[in-house]
Amino acid sequence: MKANQKSKKLRIHGDIALKTDRNAINCTECLWPKSSDGFVYVPYTVSSDYSQNEASLIMAAMQEFATLTCVQFIPQTDEDDYIAIQPLDGCWSYIGVNGGAQQVSLGKGGCIYYGVIQHELNHVLGFVHEHSRSDRDNYVHINYQYISPDNIAFFDKKDTDNLGLEYDYSSVMHYPGYSYSNTTGKNTIVPIPNANVPIGQRYGLSTLDVSKINRLYQCDVCSKLFTNASGTVTSANYPGSYPSNADCVFLIRVPSGQVSMTFNAFDVQSSNNCISDYITIYDGSSRSSPVMLGKICGTGQIPPLISSTNLMLVEFVTDGAIAGTGFKASYTSVQCGGTYFTPSRNITSPGYPNSYPPNMDCSYVITAPPPYKRVSLIMYSFTLESAPYCRYDYLQVYDGVSTNSPLMGTYCGTMSFSKVITRGNSMLLHFSSDYSNQFQGFQASYTFL
Repeated sequence: MKANQKSKKLRIHGDIALKTDRNAINCTECLWPKSSDGFVYVPYTVSSDYSQNEASLIMAAMQEFATLTCVQFIPQTDEDDYIAIQPLDGCWSYIGVNGGAQQVSLGKGGCIYYGVIQHELNHVLGFVHEHSRSDRDNYVHINYQYISPDNIAFFDKKDTDNLGLEYDYSSVMHYPGYSYSNTTGKNTIVPIPNANVPIGQRYGLSTLDVSKINRLYQCDVCSKLFTNASGTVTSANYPGSYPSNADCVFLIRVPSGQVSMTFNAFDVQSSNNCISDYITIYDGSSRSSPVMLGKICGTGQIPPLISSTNLMLVEFVTDGAIAGTGFKASYTSVQCGGTYFTPSRNITSPGYPNSYPPNMDCSYVITAPPPYKRVSLIMYSFTLESAPYCRYDYLQVYDGVSTNSPLMGTYCGTMSFSKVITRGNSMLLHFSSDYSNQFQGFQASYTFL
C-alpha cells in the first residue's frame, strides 16, 4: 500500500486502475477468453526497464498460475489484447481484460515481490480484493474511525460473485490489517470473531485463490497448493487405490528457506522405465524446472529430498491399468542443505568462503543411481569451531540417507582427512552450528563409484 501513496493514477480500492467507461467490478465480459484447447492465454510484455533479476521474478510469479490453473501468461506476439507490465508509479492493474494494450504497473519501489506480482495479476484475471466481498461483514470489521475520508472508498463492499467458496483470510488479495490507517498502532481491518487471524500475506497465491481461478475459468486441472511451513502430501484416495488416467501436480511453497521432503509410503504401479504410472519431482514451481528425481515407480525407498529454493513440485501421472495405494510424504521448511543425484559436485557450508551463520542445521543427501554403487567424498577445506567431542559446531558423515544410518565420522576444528567412501550408494552430510564463534566452514566434492 505504501508503494501506491504517491501514485497519480486514478484508482479505486488502492491498486485497481479505474476505467471510466464501464464498471470494473461487476463485469462478466472482463474474463479472458478460453481457447478450444481448454487453456486461458493472457499475452504479456515486460518492460526492458526491469533488470534481469526483476524480470525473472515477474515471470516466475506468472509460472505458478500455469502450474496450478488453466491460465497461461504467454509472451505477446500479434495479439491485440495483452497486458503491458511496466515500472510506473506504484502497484496497480485494471480488472480483467480491457482490450488493447492494458497497463499493469509494478513499480521498482516496493512492487517487485512474488506475492505483490501475483496480487496484480489476479486483478488482471478479474478478481477484486477479498475484503470487498459481499459477505465480508461476517468475517471482518472495518474501523472507519481510523480511515481518512479520501481513503474510505478503498473499503467499499461490492456485489460480488463469491463462486460458492468461503472467505479467505490468507488470500493474496486480502488487505493487511493496517491498510490506510491514519492512526499509528490502530488497524483498519479486524478479523472476526478472532482478531488474531493473520491477513494480508504477500508470499503468493493461497490454496483458495487457486480454487477461485479454476472455478471462475472452469479449468479442468488436477492440482493442489501447499503453503504452510510443514505438512503432508498424499495421492488422491490414499491409502486406497489412486484414480486412473490422472495427471496431477502438488506444488509446495514454504514461506521461507528450502523444502525438505521425506516419503513415508510409496506404492505406484511398476513398469519398465516407469512408462505407466510414475512420480517426477522438480526443483521449482513447474515442469520446466530442474528435475530432482526422474520418473519413479514401484515400491522402493525414495531418499529424502531438499529443494534449492522454497518451491518443490511433485507430478503424479497414472494410466488406466493397475493402481497402487499411491504415496504419502511429509515436508518441512529447512534453512539449508540439498539433494544430489549428479555424478559429481562441490558442496560447501552456508556462506562459504565467508563464515557460516549461527544456529544452522543442514542436511546434504547424496545418492548414486544405478549403475553406480558407492559415494566418495573429498574435503578440500575444513575449518569449524574446535571443541572436545565436537559439541558446538560439527560435520557428521553417515553411510546412508538418514541419521539412523551408520555414522562414519564427526568432525570439527581445522583438519584435513582422507577420502571417505560409503559402503552403500548414499551418503548424508549433517552440518550443525551453535549460536557463537562462526568460522569459514568447509568445501568438499563427491564422485560416484
